[in-house]
Amino acid sequence: MLEQQADRVMELSEWSQRWQENKIGFHQPEVHSMLQTNYEAVVNGRSAVRWFFPLCGKAVDMKCWLCLTRLRLADLGHSVVGVEISEMAIRQFFQENKMTFSEEDVPAVPGAKVFQNSDRSVSLYQCDLFSFSRFRETSAVSERFCLCCSAVAGRFGAIWDRGSLVAINPRDRDRVSPGPDVSSVLRYAALIVSLMAPDCRYLLDTLLYNPELYKGPPFFVPDEQVQSLFGGRCDVELLQSVDALTDRQRAWGLDALTENVHLLTLKAAN
Repeated sequence: MLEQQADRVMELSEWSQRWQENKIGFHQPEVHSMLQTNYEAVVNGRSAVRWFFPLCGKAVDMKCWLCLTRLRLADLGHSVVGVEISEMAIRQFFQENKMTFSEEDVPAVPGAKVFQNSDRSVSLYQCDLFSFSRFRETSAVSERFCLCCSAVAGRFGAIWDRGSLVAINPRDRDRVSPGPDVSSVLRYAALIVSLMAPDCRYLLDTLLYNPELYKGPPFFVPDEQVQSLFGGRCDVELLQSVDALTDRQRAWGLDALTENVHLLTLKAAN
């Protein structure tokens, strides 16, 4: 069923325009319930965890602590790094959460900026996600590459992927595309794996529906594709599955919607 959306493309400018026009129905004003439910499975008893939020928007998940405590992640020693194409979304995050912030250029990524709160526990990069990590050839055989962590921000101990994989153009989930220099731009699955520290716990939120009824985004990502994208490098565990159909999705023409949350961890090296 993937072929129905295989050629669907959203340009970065279209996402920026959605923010400009306040067409952001994908934004949730509260901490995501499935992150609250599965937070302990991600933290796994650790403190001072570096969290990565791909395509973060202005997600309140980055600021608010979960469940009962309602503290900031940083209050427990955690820190957050996010990537978002819309500068408006990033500015709104800091303004709406009453956080003072600084703004700097990022020399490693031409045209990018980083916005940080006063104690630098929250760092949000305004750039194309695919500028965050790259493959480099390791031999004359062009198919052979080594994974590199982000030249910008290193690797992370936790990743919360809500509204990211399901927003990426389907054709960009697993391919490696030529870059402007000797490197090649990592596509999504390889990029995310390259950002995982050895002890990283990656919480991935996906949506199941009939793609014949709705063209996306958010896009249909079946469990089988999660396995094909990540199973070679990661152990994949389905943590939670819920009926997520609301009137909003019914307005898209859907009659069923399932939301799944997977926990991915790097396989032990042989």
